[in-house]
Amino acid sequence: MSEHRRKAPQSQGGGRAAARRAAQQSAGRRSDASRRVTEESHSAAHGEEPSYGGRAEARRAAQRGGGRRRGGGDPGHEGRGHTDSGKKRLVDYPRAGKYGFRRWVPSWKLFSGLALGFLGLMMGAAGIAYALVVPPEPKDLATAQNNVYYWADDTQMVATGGSVNRQSLEYAQIPAAMRNAVISAENKSFKDDRGIDPMGIARAFYNMAKGGDTQGGSTITQQYVKNSMLTQDQTVTRKVKELFITLKVGETVSKEKVMEGYLNVSYYGRGASGLQAAARAYYGKDATELNPSECAFLATLLKGASYYDPAGAPEVDPVKASAKENTRRAKARWGWILDEQVKDGSMSAAERAKYTTFPMPDKPKKDAKLGGQTGYLVDLATKYFLAHNEEGVTEKELARGGYEIHTTFDKKKVSQLETSINKVYKAKINPKKRPDKDTHVEFGGASVDTKTGAIVATYGGQNATEHYTNNADATGAQVGSTFKPFVLAAGMQYGRRDPELGPEQSESERQLVSPKSIYNGDNKLKINKYNGEVWQNKDGKEWLQTNDGDHSYGDINLRYAMQESANSPYVQLGMDVGTDKVKDVAVAAGLRDDDYMADSSVPSFSIGTSSPSAIRMAGSYSTFATSGQQREPFSVIEVKHKGEVIYQHKTVTKRAFSSGVADNVTDVLKNVVDNGTGTPAQIPGRDVAGKTGTTDGNKSAWFVGYTPQLATAVSMFRMDDDETQKNREFLEMYGTGGEKSIHGASFPAQIFHDYMTGALQGSKVIRFPKPEPIGDKVFGGGAVSPSPTPSPTPTPSETTEEPETPSPTPSSPSPSPSETCEPLDWECKNNQTGGTTTNGNSNGGTTDGTTDGGTDAGTTDGGTDTGTTTGSTDGTTTNGDTTRGGGIFGGGG
Repeated sequence: MSEHRRKAPQSQGGGRAAARRAAQQSAGRRSDASRRVTEESHSAAHGEEPSYGGRAEARRAAQRGGGRRRGGGDPGHEGRGHTDSGKKRLVDYPRAGKYGFRRWVPSWKLFSGLALGFLGLMMGAAGIAYALVVPPEPKDLATAQNNVYYWADDTQMVATGGSVNRQSLEYAQIPAAMRNAVISAENKSFKDDRGIDPMGIARAFYNMAKGGDTQGGSTITQQYVKNSMLTQDQTVTRKVKELFITLKVGETVSKEKVMEGYLNVSYYGRGASGLQAAARAYYGKDATELNPSECAFLATLLKGASYYDPAGAPEVDPVKASAKENTRRAKARWGWILDEQVKDGSMSAAERAKYTTFPMPDKPKKDAKLGGQTGYLVDLATKYFLAHNEEGVTEKELARGGYEIHTTFDKKKVSQLETSINKVYKAKINPKKRPDKDTHVEFGGASVDTKTGAIVATYGGQNATEHYTNNADATGAQVGSTFKPFVLAAGMQYGRRDPELGPEQSESERQLVSPKSIYNGDNKLKINKYNGEVWQNKDGKEWLQTNDGDHSYGDINLRYAMQESANSPYVQLGMDVGTDKVKDVAVAAGLRDDDYMADSSVPSFSIGTSSPSAIRMAGSYSTFATSGQQREPFSVIEVKHKGEVIYQHKTVTKRAFSSGVADNVTDVLKNVVDNGTGTPAQIPGRDVAGKTGTTDGNKSAWFVGYTPQLATAVSMFRMDDDETQKNREFLEMYGTGGEKSIHGASFPAQIFHDYMTGALQGSKVIRFPKPEPIGDKVFGGGAVSPSPTPSPTPTPSETTEEPETPSPTPSSPSPSPSETCEPLDWECKNNQTGGTTTNGNSNGGTTDGTTDGGTDAGTTDGGTDTGTTTGSTDGTTTNGDTTRGGGIFGGGG
């Protein structure tokens, strides 16, 4: 046989056919490229061809090849953390020999190694931090400076607060009863824990979830460290540092020193930092003289003095921090602390039984240098800064001192306002002569720069060290008719609703109201809903609106109604526009929608049942003075701490309503001062706008007015001795100051005149802008629009001539000779009718649903008005003039 036909020797693995089949099977399961890589790698590693031992082994070889394809390497190196070149990596990531997402999943070895490494680094860093932190030194806090307050011209007003009210005590000087009270109330495990009590934290959360009284989650050591840090920045760095200091204090400082430091640096309210200062502030004695009952009360203050001081902290929260609520809260916790001491074994039951009466602390006493108006100004600026600073400065931090507070207060204007009020006190208020009339008489006042919103002057009371409530802030005294400008503005801004449509109407469906609009000004006017239905309260009773002095004016325009402070037109206008819209305008102008804003769902809302502060009233009237531009009143310009500016006021101007609305309101209020109830507020040579206000029962009187530069509000009221700021009992002022009754036109307007005359002296004379016409002349409240039909021919017994001297109704005032007659003004009507029933223009308070002047609103249910009120229990005929419904709400001008 020739050489070229000789068969090559076959391997022992089943021959060439078996090898060929095995290779073909392997190739069918992988790509050509993958096969070449595998074969080259295998050849390089072993330097020889594979040997197959038959079909079975060939299949196994093929399967191993598929496994290598899936595993990404040869069998000898699979999963070993080798690279393709066979070199081992220190960190096998991403993982060799893995494909897809498995390549990026760390192995348990890698994960464990990283975790142990990270833990080691953290422990090392913690050890270094622990070694570097230094326990606090409470004595360092005693070096803090006072707070210095400055007038608007940067001259010093007063230096107060700071560490002057701190005196450190040694552990032996702290009563054992105080130490025991604090441990029972704050940290029962204090004597045994190491500064941090995980169980205490868990227990606090558990009790909080149940809604019960609880200890704080922080230990006394933690609170001591927190209170000792000179900065209270809410940062992660400070929190971490605080933790390490706490751990170190727990290990290196004795419990006696921790307790001593804690009680010496804690804040107890009333500017008192430390137990000794607290004992002096609340009980007028040294800490060593405190009994266990007094100690238990002082321990309650550590939970938050603003909410446990029986004197109240209305500047923090006028409702939750009122004197009444704080007293209730303090009594409950005081009793709980005493009971806890019995449970803890630090007080016997027999001793506990001795303390059944709450140890009411003394009333707050202010430093003599905070007398007069200074204390009120400092409190006002302090409260403003704490509420508006973005650095998170707290009352506790401010009490440590070192702050410079630059205020907006003008020293000269503050003195002028105080002098103007003291002038009335001296000349008119005599408690000895009229003890039942002239006692408890209070005034409040505030003056705001209209262009900036800066509060330039306030009057809080006769002396801040004797009368603690700031009368320039909210007192609860209702503002009466000074609220009416918001009703007029709402009529011009939103318009009167269409009586044929639903209560929610779009701007196009409403009719804007002009100050020339005519409304019924009768006394005891029955108030209707906007759609003509009689308004009733939840008991189904109708509301009859009275006017001050029970005057009936007939049909008058809104301008004249404001001039004379007639109530019924503005109450009905408020119903036509919607009292919700009146509220919106008041808030847009600058009032707050808070607890001092009255219920806006009743008709009387429109005549001032709300009780905003004098500051807010002056600020809201400033919005009219600036043609609708609203700026928030503010009392702090800038605050510095250690020479660094940490707060600076930024004026924000908002458009409250259009200039047309604001300027027309100003024009109407200028007429009040020129010709109406506000004439005592006139300042010769200057434009002045304003409004008087008197409330039902003669319990408060206001005058709020402005020039283009300055807006000022003055209030007067009598109150009982309870200065809780809420639900105060206001006393009547009939006979006060020797006057029959007190109105906004009396003492408040006179004070406004005297103050503004001096405050504006030397300033430029500026006139109010001339208003553009606005709105339509509408007819409301039963007022009759002129009929387009010709008048009937009079009978021989009738006359078309007017009497030369009309006789006004007994309930209507006679017009002054200087007044001119306007169409449908009450003077004209009396001149034309001689005091008799006017053209059928009297109704029972209901309308036929069309009060826009197109239909005679004097007819009811299609009947003809005959001068009596059919179907009404309140309508009667008096001197030929039918009284129209009316209100049980009073409140005149």
